[in-house]
This record gives sequence, structure tokens and C-alpha cells, in this order.
Amino acid sequence: MQAVEDVRAPDGTRLAAYEWGDAAGPEVLLVHGFAQSHLCFEPQVRSMLAEHCRLVAYDLRGHGASDQPSDPAAYRGSRLWADDLAAVMAAKRLRRPVLVGWSMGGRIIRQYLMVHGDARLAGLNFVASQVIEDPRCRGPAAPKPPPERQTLAEEIDAAIAFLDGCYGKKPPEAEFRRALAYNMRVPAAVRRAIAGWSTDATQTIDALRRIQVPTLITHGRDDAVVLPNAADMAAAAMPHSRQSWYKGCGHSPFSEDAPRFNRELLAFVKSCQDSRS
Repeated sequence: MQAVEDVRAPDGTRLAAYEWGDAAGPEVLLVHGFAQSHLCFEPQVRSMLAEHCRLVAYDLRGHGASDQPSDPAAYRGSRLWADDLAAVMAAKRLRRPVLVGWSMGGRIIRQYLMVHGDARLAGLNFVASQVIEDPRCRGPAAPKPPPERQTLAEEIDAAIAFLDGCYGKKPPEAEFRRALAYNMRVPAAVRRAIAGWSTDATQTIDALRRIQVPTLITHGRDDAVVLPNAADMAAAAMPHSRQSWYKGCGHSPFSEDAPRFNRELLAFVKSCQDSRS
């Protein structure tokens, strides 16, 4: 059963957090991507993962049911996203979770690592994420900052085009419509503000090299949002990482091949538990 909780970030922003599964199981914190919400992880929370793990997710600031601050500065800087994640971990009393970050969610986990380190973590799973912000890793379907003036029709068309680009294997129509609905909940002003957030690649690589916990890098071979070379660059910087490639999958392997993704994530979570014993 899903449990919902409001979490306050250090700057007062309200974050909607959710929980499923076995309260006594190994902890997994799912972090969604740009213009998405916790609902993108339904293929995980409705799977065997919830039978074995304690699954937690939250809507990023500006997304889903969380607050949408109007100040662009509320979406930029080196600490905001990191401290949001830390606030959720504290509110949910997570002891040593495995962090799973899809796309922008991986960038947020990176920010957490740069600010807080990995001492309180059991493992990391970067999913289709441009962890190191190199322009050579941006694919043709990567989202573009919306213009200051945009009609509603143009905004809807841009959301459809972006969501189309997120899949190599298209989901059922009902699932796509639902995803489009929560994409449209993120206003253009928030999208523009997030587009202005970036992190120095050299500082990122320095932080990644300090990671000690097991790390899994999951990426689709046909990803047109974050190109596959992003996974190779991240792996080269992380000494305790391994890669899992999804042939025929695009930007959303956790959805496009959910059975395989869920099996691999559960095995990875168990291996992280074993490495602590």
C-alpha cells in the first residue's frame, strides 16, 4: 500500500514523498527525471521489488504534487537538490538506502554525493543519466529550454515530442497519456529555471572518483536523450561501478524492459546488503 508524507526541504519547499513494500526490507530510494513524477516508477512498485524491498520515492521540487517555487534560484545551485534528497532520507528514516536515479534523478544523486558523500548509502544505480555534464552526451531528443513566450499548443507539442523521445519501445497508450499528464504539471517557468542549472564536469569527476559503495550504471543502447557515451564516461570516473546495457531500449529501460530491470535491481540491492555483512 502506498503511504504519502509531506517533507520539508531546508528552504521550506514541501516535497511529496511516497512509500511501498516491505517496511523491514532493504531500502531503495527512487529519484525520477526531468518533468516526470513518482508515477513513472509504477513498473517497479507493482513488481516483486515491493515484495522484497522498502521502496521510497518523492516528487522533485516543481514536479508532481510537490511545491513549485516561483523563484528560478530555487532550482539552481550546488546544494538545493542534494539537500532535498537528504531531507527525504531523514524524514523517512532511511538508514542506508540504495539510490536509484533516472536521467535528471542521477544528476540529483550526483549533487548529493558532492555535498554529503556516500557514507550513509548502500549503493547507487544511475539509470540513463548524464552524470557528467558534457555536451557531447546530449542526444537529439534531449529537452530544450522553453522560450519566454510560448502558446499552450506549442507547450503541449513540446511535451509530446520530449516524451516520445524518452522511449525506444513505446508504452501502451493509456500509460503514455498518464505520463503526458504529469509532464504537463511542470510549468514552463520551472522548466526554464532547471535548464539554467549546471555543475562543473571537473568537480563532478573528482566527486565520482571518491565513491566507495557499489555502483550500477544502467543505459539503453538506443537512448536519444542521453547518449550511451554518457554511461561510459561515468563508468570511467567511478572505480566501484559496473555497466548494464539494454539493447533495443531508449531512455527508459526501467519501463521499456521492466521485468529485466526489476530483476537486476533486486539482485543489485541484495548484493549491496551482502557487501555490508
